[in-house]
This record gives sequence, C-alpha cells and structure tokens, in this order.
Amino acid sequence: MVVRDVGLIEYREALALQESLVHEVQQGGAETLLLLEHHPVYTIGAGGNSGNVLDPGIEAHRVNRGGDVTYHGPGQLVGYPILDLGRRGRDLHRYLRFLELFLVELCGSLDVAGFTVPGKTGVWTAAGKIAAIGVGVRHWVSMHGFSLNVAADVSAFGNINPCGMPECRITSLTLERRQEITVKELKALAGERFAALLESHLPRS
Repeated sequence: MVVRDVGLIEYREALALQESLVHEVQQGGAETLLLLEHHPVYTIGAGGNSGNVLDPGIEAHRVNRGGDVTYHGPGQLVGYPILDLGRRGRDLHRYLRFLELFLVELCGSLDVAGFTVPGKTGVWTAAGKIAAIGVGVRHWVSMHGFSLNVAADVSAFGNINPCGMPECRITSLTLERRQEITVKELKALAGERFAALLESHLPRS
C-alpha cells in the first residue's frame, strides 16, 4: 500500500482527495494511507447529534462517517486509510478493532499506555481519550479514519461533547509523556506500523 504525507490541509480538500482515491481503489488502484494535519475544524458524523456542539458560534461540518462530533487541528495526527475491505474480510466491526489496536500499539511504542473501553470506539489512557475513530465505507472501500492527539493544547475540545460524550476528558501524547513530540516525528512510525499490522490482522485475499 501507499503511505502519503499530505502535510497541513483544509478539511474539504482532504475530503475531495479521499473521494478521488476511493474511486481509484474501486477501479483496482493502490490502497493508500493519508497522514496529515488539518486546519482547525469541527466535524460531525452522519448520525451525530448537533446538540453536542456547545458553542453556537461553531460550525460543524456534517460528513459521511460514523461517530459524533470531534475536532481536528494542527498538533493532531489524522489518518485516512483508503482500503479495499471487500478483499480484507468485509467486516466493519473487525476493521474498527484493527484501528484501535494500531493506535494502542502506536501509543505503546512511545511508552503511553492506551486502552479501549467496551462499547465505545476509540482509545483512552488513564487521563482521558487520546484518539478518536470514525469511518465511512463505499462499496466496501473505506474512507475517513482516525485522529490521535499529539500536542499539549487540547483546549479546542472544550467547545464540544467529544464523540457525543459529555464531560469527556481529552489528553494527548505530549501530555502523557510530559515530553514534546511532533506530528512530523510520528508520521514515519505510524506509516510503518500501520502497514505491518494491516497485513497481519486484515490480510488481503
């Protein structure tokens, strides 16, 4: 698969890129993992509750993914895997668990103990939620994906009920490690680990 570092990009531009890649994969093109940061934006899943946006001055873009409202911005690693799940088991639940496993292991490689919570999608630490997941699937080709908080400033989450959970505490890799790490430093490690885990947990038929 191809791993592409897209840099810092507007949300709508990234969405258009995903749409193009989904079409390519549907036509037999290479699967791709997009790694990037967004300019500040709030998004809400197709079935999300707009009441979880606490500041009426904030516009949350409703998009075709699962999950509720979340925030994306600089200092957060966002990953959009464009995968042919039709050839990787056709099991959306298994795909979500794979993304959680990947994020837990990525955190663990940086000595941050991440874990999952039964009945909730995402990754937590003892201090709060560190990673969110929201995916969409078109004819068994995936889009959207995950976001992992990296920088220390997580104040933007105070304007929402993150993922629809009131009073959900939010943390980041830098806060957990008490040592700064940048998104740029994390991208190479993330791309390498994602590709390896994908083939071992969701092998292509």
